[in-house]
Order: sequence, then C-alpha cells, then structure tokens
Amino acid sequence: MLKQTGRLALAAAVGFGLMTGAGAAKAETPKSGGILNFVVGSNIPSFDGHQETTFGMIHPIRPFYSLLIRVNPQNPSDPTDFECDLCEGAVPTPTNDGKTYTFKLRKGVKFHDGTPLTSADIKATMDKIIFPPEGVPSARKAFFRAVTSVDTPDDHTVVFNLKFPTASFIPALATPFNFVYAKKDLDEHGYEWHKSNVNGTGPFTFVQSQPGAFVEGKKYAGYHFEGRPYLDGFKAIAAPKMAVRLQAIRGDRAAIEFRGFPPKARDDLVKALGDKITVQESDWNCVLLATPNQQRESMADKRVRQALTLGVDRWGGSKYLSQIAIVKTVGGVMFPSHPLAATKEELVKLKGYGEDIEAARAEAKKLLADAGQSDLKVDFSNRGVDQPYKVVGTWLVDQWRKIGVDTAQRVQPSGPFYDTLRKKKDFDVSADFNCQSVINPIADMTKFLGSAGNNYANFEDPKLEAIYAKIEQEGDAAKLRELVREYETRALSEEASGIITLWWYKINPYRSYVKGWKIAPSHYLAQHLDQIWLDK
Repeated sequence: MLKQTGRLALAAAVGFGLMTGAGAAKAETPKSGGILNFVVGSNIPSFDGHQETTFGMIHPIRPFYSLLIRVNPQNPSDPTDFECDLCEGAVPTPTNDGKTYTFKLRKGVKFHDGTPLTSADIKATMDKIIFPPEGVPSARKAFFRAVTSVDTPDDHTVVFNLKFPTASFIPALATPFNFVYAKKDLDEHGYEWHKSNVNGTGPFTFVQSQPGAFVEGKKYAGYHFEGRPYLDGFKAIAAPKMAVRLQAIRGDRAAIEFRGFPPKARDDLVKALGDKITVQESDWNCVLLATPNQQRESMADKRVRQALTLGVDRWGGSKYLSQIAIVKTVGGVMFPSHPLAATKEELVKLKGYGEDIEAARAEAKKLLADAGQSDLKVDFSNRGVDQPYKVVGTWLVDQWRKIGVDTAQRVQPSGPFYDTLRKKKDFDVSADFNCQSVINPIADMTKFLGSAGNNYANFEDPKLEAIYAKIEQEGDAAKLRELVREYETRALSEEASGIITLWWYKINPYRSYVKGWKIAPSHYLAQHLDQIWLDK
C-alpha cells in the first residue's frame, strides 16, 4: 500500500483521507512579477471544465476561472481544508438537518469581460453540472446525486437543497473542474461555447492559445483576492513527450511540470542541477483503468471481461512499473491510503488480484474457451501520453498475450482518443482513468457506475446502482465499509465492468525559484496559480 504520511480519519458517513505531502516549503515573503513557464504533457481536448476530466485541460485553463469554494492552496494535502473562493467568509455548515447549504457571495466580483458576478451565474453553472440538458456532457453530475435544487433568494445568496445529508457534498463542490461561467454566456452562446472560449473571474485573463503549442494568460488586475496573483502571467507549453518536458526544465525553458515524473527522471534532474531543483512527492488520487466496451459482442460476455482482469499480474507489475512509470500501488475502487480502501487480504479475494498469477491465467484461458473466445482479438485504444498511458498500455498488451489474447494497441493524440472513448465508441477496450482531485471516495467511486457521466463502458447494472444508493446514505462506518466491499466485488470481480491496473505515485521535481506551490494528492488541485511566485 502507499505509505501513510499523515493521520487518516474517517468522518462518519463520507470517509475523507487526510495526508501530508512531502517537501512543504517554508513561509517566505512573496515577490510580485515574472512569467511562469510550465510544461503540460498533453494537448487540450476542449476548454470546458464541466465536460473534461484531464490535466491537459485543467493545467492551462484553470487559472482563468474561479470556483464557489476551493481546497486551501496553502494546505492542499488536507482534503478537509476548504476556503471560500467566490463566496465570502467561512465555508458554511448545513442547516435543516444537514440538507441545506446557504452561501453568501463576494460583492464586486466581475468576469473578465466586465460582467458583474451574481448568484444567477452560480445557479446557471451548477445547473449545467448537476442537471445538464439531454446531450450536454457533465463528467461529475454523479457527485451531486443528493442535490434536488439550487435556489437564488437574492443576487448574492445561493442555496443548495439536498435530499439527504451527506458530507460528500462540500468536497464535491470544491472539485476544481467546477468553473463558474457567466449566465450571460450560456444564454447567448449556448452550452458549446466554453469548449473553445474563455470568460472567467480567475486570477489570469486569456491572452492566446495556439493548439498543440501553448496557452498564455496575463494577470487580472480586478481579481477578488487582493494582492494576487503575484505572477505577471504564465505560459503553458504543450509537450506530450516526457523527454521534451525534462529537457525544458533542465535547460530552464520551463520551471515546472505539475503532473509528475517517474523516479529516474527525478534522479537525473537532481544529479544534473543539484540545489537548483526542489522535489516534492505524494500519494496520488489517480488510477489507470482498462475499460471494456460492452456494446461489443465479445465484451458483453462477463467471462471475457473476467479473463482480461485475471490475466494481469498487478503485484509483479507494481515492482517493475514503479521503477519506470508514475504508477505504483495495487488497489481497488478507493484511494489506497484511505480507511475505507480494501486491505491486501480483501483485495486478493477479487478476480485478478490473487498472488498466484499462473493459476489466474489458467482460469482466464478456461473462461475464454467457455465463452468461445480462445482466439480473441482486441482493439485496445490508448492515449498518446507517455506517462503512464503508453508505458502501462504496452505492459497490458504483453499481459494479455500470456492468456492468448491478440491485442492491437491503437495510440492516438488526446483529442482523437477522447472522441473514440466518448463519441465514436469504436473500441473493444480503452485506456481510461479515475483521476480525482479532492479525496472524496464516496463520490469518486461513482466512476464505476454505468450511469455516471464519466463511465464509457456502455452498460447498465441495476444491482451496482442499488448498492451505491445504500452507500451514499449510510452513516455507520462499519456498515459503510461492508457496502463498499460489496460494491467493489460486484464492479471489479463479479461483472469486471471496470479493470483497474495500478494507482499512481506523484513526484514533482521543479526549479527551486518557484515558490508558493505545495504538492497535493492530485495533479488537479491548486492549479489556479494565484499563490505562486518567482524568487529570481
């Protein structure tokens, strides 16, 4: 399991993980000025935070937007530490037996085009996320299953009404993809406009974007946190190849890459640059998946899906891949350091998690034979990002070859890859991921529901949905843990509707003149950049 770097706490029904990343910087007096150049290991599928799930969008686009609330950027490793962004004062506690949350908004906030922010903008944004019209994608709508309505008693008050109390609501609200959009833009331009246009209230205003090359932003003088941002601007440079990103940092053409590098890359930079490089490391709330498309005849048979998961040697893969890739930990549906996560004794009971790989592969071959698929050929769609997609994808192809599966790996850039996954659905199995921000495991595990907006396996499983309905309302920790095991067994073993590979481990080496950035258990958190400054 991942190392436990801080006290883990279970908060009644929700279960939050509490951990501290390594290498926290000492408090220093920030300096204003300068341009932060950073590299991004992916291109941008679109600018719409409500639709996208990738760091390739969040890193260059998040600085243009604000949220209603956010994780405290001074303490991002603690997923229970939230602060108001567009609201004022402290994050409110619920009333009405935990079913009503009332937020007061800051006055004087303006969008970058000069439009004043009101409660109508918050409502329009949250309605798009929680209650999207048919055909409008919302990747995290399942996070808000408890919400019945969003009301606006006046221009500076927003009220969320819940069907039942759940402490997963506040972490879900702080998800950094919940960009606040102007109602005017949604009304005048429609729900597609934000895929290629920017108008936020964040610390930076949009300057330009050259697809496949870079995104530029400059300081917003009207930003609602006085004295910030410290930077004059930023430039997010697209560099899908890891070697290019490493050379950019080594040659000081870029200062940082916010996602993470494998161990050898860290060691090479430190050896070359000494104290000019600072390193922070952390557990990572992100797991790589292989998603079977159940619209395909072969993948509609659960015996085939079970065979694919049985063919994967996770324990051996962890030892090997953790040396060359940003993956490490064998785990189930929950962030492995969390108290609700499965122990090793519980994991080995699931198909594909046993330590006798030869026995597992024998069972896999029998299942394929029983399904009439002994000569199975698989079209495996993968994303053209080296870490960890192409590395783990190549490993998976070899794993499945050992059970007689002929796998053709089809690697595409991020845009076409997402089109294949979400729209065309012309794959047998696709690389996929459950990379979340705030550690909010009851919400995060919705990824495995067929009804979730970010599940692309194309199936319905009423039994799994019923188990989850119990989970999100269970207040007893012991009973909750039992239900999570039942859910995990159903999703990963009985139905194998999702195939987990390995959980990730975050290593960030960066130029030591970058200050104010603190590592989090996610590469999505603290990416608004208003807290970063340059000591140059």
